[in-house]
Amino acid sequence: MGRSASGAVTALITIALLAAFGCDGNQNTTLAAAGDGPALTRTLLLSGLEKPWDLAFTPDGALLFTEKCRGLSARRADGSVKRLFGTKGSALVADDLFCSGQSGMNGVAVDPDFTRNRYVYVYMASRLSNPATNRVVRLRVDRGYTSVGNRRDIVSDIPFKHRANRWGGPGTHSGGRIRFSPTDRFLYVTTGDNHNGPLPQDLTRLGGKTLRIDRDGRAAPGNATPAKGDGRIFTWGHRNVQGIAFRPVSGQPFACEHGPGHSDEVTPLIAGGNGGWDPKPGPGVACEDDYCGYVSNRADGRPTPMTDLDRFPAALPPSWNNGGRSQGMSPCVFLSGPQWKGWDGRLAVGFLRGKRIEMLQLDRTGRTIATSTVPDIPAERIRTLVQGPDNALYVSTDGGEIWKLTPRP
Repeated sequence: MGRSASGAVTALITIALLAAFGCDGNQNTTLAAAGDGPALTRTLLLSGLEKPWDLAFTPDGALLFTEKCRGLSARRADGSVKRLFGTKGSALVADDLFCSGQSGMNGVAVDPDFTRNRYVYVYMASRLSNPATNRVVRLRVDRGYTSVGNRRDIVSDIPFKHRANRWGGPGTHSGGRIRFSPTDRFLYVTTGDNHNGPLPQDLTRLGGKTLRIDRDGRAAPGNATPAKGDGRIFTWGHRNVQGIAFRPVSGQPFACEHGPGHSDEVTPLIAGGNGGWDPKPGPGVACEDDYCGYVSNRADGRPTPMTDLDRFPAALPPSWNNGGRSQGMSPCVFLSGPQWKGWDGRLAVGFLRGKRIEMLQLDRTGRTIATSTVPDIPAERIRTLVQGPDNALYVSTDGGEIWKLTPRP
């Protein structure tokens, strides 16, 4: 085949891929400025996706994204899309991947040394073991983003909820966000409580925790896990963390976690910290399926608190609790750079049921002192927030879209 014919075929393939994934990069909407923040341009980058869950950028210009029930794909620098790892139709089929409830192909992260090692990581529900578990899987992607290989399951024992109970179906409360810290360069993994009462405070199991590990899945030094606990655990006592972000300069991690009908919480994390969530029945209390997450775990009938300072006086104090409401807090990211004007350094927090993006202004200690809402964006369930290498804010929604929010001068 001649060069011109080959180029024509490549162009046709690219056009077909863009059409299949609904690439709408020319659809721009101007959003008004709010408070001391900038006006924004919202660009619809991709649409027609199947429950996109997470996003990550590579240094050479690719946008990696996961779809919960399909797998990992790459939007390459030329705008074409390639399915890399997941269900049938992917370059590498993962026969063990399955989709149930809130679980499937969830988080994605890019190795800090990607230019050298080409490693990417995903958090996924897997049937490789019996019973099934959630896993963190490392892959190597080729330079053209046409294939992945060298699969290594670096964490294989994150609990998965197998059976429905009074409180929800299989696959609920799996957590699933994975992020490398830009300062210590370790991988942080968020997990959920599986609607299992004892799990968040059980230091021998990985559910209801944040983990801190190296790129081979080993415990990072300095995790301060108590004796007889699993050394990979960084913090414990969590309900269902689906957002984690690192504050510029200090690098301190902040967890963003939705509550049980009350008190979505943003919490600054420290090694060896207890988030204070303990949904198991207390003395003299009975709860269906031994899970008191939506009722009361105490004899006086007060609702089970997200941060139980009565049981754990030294629990990590939240920075913000969404006014005592639960609206499905999910992703979060710190914004950085002068293009964000008054939002430089603020924590952007996305909501599922709340269908909005909130900007949190923090003081020096990490306490939230003011909030504002990003105006004029469509009322969609916000699943992912990532600041891209171009300093724009990228957003995925449960409605199947990926947006780019660009600050206007």
